[in-house]
Amino acid sequence: MIVDAHQHFWKIDRGDYGWMDDSVAAIRHDILPSDLVPLARACDVRATIAVQAAPTVAETEFLLQLASGNPLIAGVVGWVDLEAEKAVDDLRRLSADPHFKGVRPMLQDIANTDWILKPAVLSNLAIAAEMGLTLDALITPRHFPAIARVAETAPGLRIVIDHCAKPVFNGADPGDTWRREMARLASCPQVFCKLSGLANEHGPGWSADQLRPVFDHVVSVFGAERVMWGSDWPVLDLAGDYVSWFKTAQTLAADLSDNEKRMLFSETARQFYKLKI
Repeated sequence: MIVDAHQHFWKIDRGDYGWMDDSVAAIRHDILPSDLVPLARACDVRATIAVQAAPTVAETEFLLQLASGNPLIAGVVGWVDLEAEKAVDDLRRLSADPHFKGVRPMLQDIANTDWILKPAVLSNLAIAAEMGLTLDALITPRHFPAIARVAETAPGLRIVIDHCAKPVFNGADPGDTWRREMARLASCPQVFCKLSGLANEHGPGWSADQLRPVFDHVVSVFGAERVMWGSDWPVLDLAGDYVSWFKTAQTLAADLSDNEKRMLFSETARQFYKLKI
């Protein structure tokens, strides 16, 4: 069973996708489960994690509604205002739905790099961890010190780094700073990594050869048991397509053992998100 650990749905007239400007016009249309089904079938993907794309609880509720009627969606990573007094109430209410697996503050869009270190945010993340919820860390390299502090001071919080922390490519080289900081995060056993989003980060000309330095490093420092494949579809469509990215990931993983491949494409996500599939 292949699990896509990171994809999105949206319905434009809901009105809370503030990031959808003309630069993403190609994907600025409704994206619903029926659009994913043929792509998933082509890659033998049997389950997905639907990840928030708007900083509202209403969008999380929308995703949970989709999950309730679509067996392909095994889990939802949503959004809660982790600074708000009602954050715990929202977490408890959303957690009544077994599809709700974790939260993702949109850190890349928050000007304050250290926002996640605010006492209220850390307190609510600790409560989320006690509830069995996870943190998807949507970060760029500027966030490395802050996320490392969270990981080192909150060992009970399971964290997954989205899109390999969005490395900045210089050709195929993600840079020594990225390598060092990813290794630091990997030293915390509760931190995982998503093999996702790399086509968009690299831009035109991406290929298995161009992405291999990132792949090799994350597998080396995290181990396949803490790396999970995700499509980042439909954002992926700005730089490629679902089937091509899946085949590229398979090419990157060709030299792994059968068990490592099983972890990368299925078991890591199942265990991290505690999927009942």
